Amino acid sequence: MPSPRDVLTPDALSLLQTVSRLGSFAAAARTLGLVPSAVTYRVRQVEEALDVLLFDRSSRQARLTPAGTELLREGERLLEEMDAVANRVRRVATGWESQLTVAVDTAIAHQPLMDLAQDFFQVAPQTRLRLREEALSGTLETLTSGQADLALGVAQEQGTHAGLQFRPMGELGFVFAVAPHHPLARAKEPLSDEVLLRHRAVAVADSVSRGGGITVGLLAGQDVFTVPTMQAKLEAQLRGLGAGFLPEPLARPHLAAGRLVAREVVRPQRVVQPAYAWRQTTDPGRALQWWLERLERPATRKALLQGHAGPRPA
Repeated sequence: MPSPRDVLTPDALSLLQTVSRLGSFAAAARTLGLVPSAVTYRVRQVEEALDVLLFDRSSRQARLTPAGTELLREGERLLEEMDAVANRVRRVATGWESQLTVAVDTAIAHQPLMDLAQDFFQVAPQTRLRLREEALSGTLETLTSGQADLALGVAQEQGTHAGLQFRPMGELGFVFAVAPHHPLARAKEPLSDEVLLRHRAVAVADSVSRGGGITVGLLAGQDVFTVPTMQAKLEAQLRGLGAGFLPEPLARPHLAAGRLVAREVVRPQRVVQPAYAWRQTTDPGRALQWWLERLERPATRKALLQGHAGPRPA
C-alpha cells in the first residue's frame, strides 16, 4: 500500500481541492480532463494511505468530512509553501521575485495604490503582483501566515510579533456619518450610545481566517449589517442601510456633496495609526525592496491614507 508521502503530492492536493470546490467527482473529472473513475481512484488512494474518509458520499454531493476539511486546510498551506520555495529559488537566480503579494487593509485608498502598482510594473514587468484586500486583524494574519510578503494598513500591536518589521504610516481619522434620510441625521447631538443602540450599524467583517476576529465601534446588542469591504460599508451608509464610522478621506466628497451627514457622538473621536509590515529577512528580493523604498517617502504614505495620488517620478 502506498505511504502518505507517496500519495500526498501537489497534484493530489489540487485534485482534492477541485472535488471539494465543485462538490462532485464527475464535475471535477470534466474540469481536469479525466474520466470519473480516475478521480475516484486517486481520492481512494489518498484515503487508504491515510486510513481516513475524506468525502461523505452518502448524498449526491461529495462533501468533505472533518478529516477532509483539515487535510485541505493544511494542504493549501503546503502548496503555498511550495510556491514560496520556488519563488525564493527564482529570486536567487534573478534578484527579482517571480511573485509579490501585498495584503492591503480595506481602509487603504485605491487610487494611490494603483499608481504604485503602475509604477512598479514599469520597472519590474517580470514580477507578478498580487493585491489581497483584507480587514482588521486579517491584514496582519495574511503576513504572519506566509500568504503575503508585505502588509499595508496593519492596526495590530506591533511589539507582539517576532520576526516582523513595522513602520508607521501616519494617522487616519474617522467620522461618524449617515445618509441625510437616515433617522440619526435629525437626532439631537451628541448622539448617545443609548440612541445609537436603537439603530443598525454597518461594520466591515474581520477577514481573519481563524478565530472570531475583532470588531470596532460596535455596541453590545446592536443590530449589525456586516459587509466585506470599506467600499461596501460606504455604499450601505449612502443608501441609509445603517450608520457608522468611515475613514474621513473616504467620506469627505460625499459629505461635501450632501450625500452623507457627519454627526457628533458622545464616544471619543476615532483615530487610528496604521502601519506597514513585512517579514524580517537578511536578503529581501528586489521587488520587496522597491515597495519598501517607496513607502519610506512621506508623500506615498500620506497618499495611501488620505486618498489622493502622491508624486510619481518619471
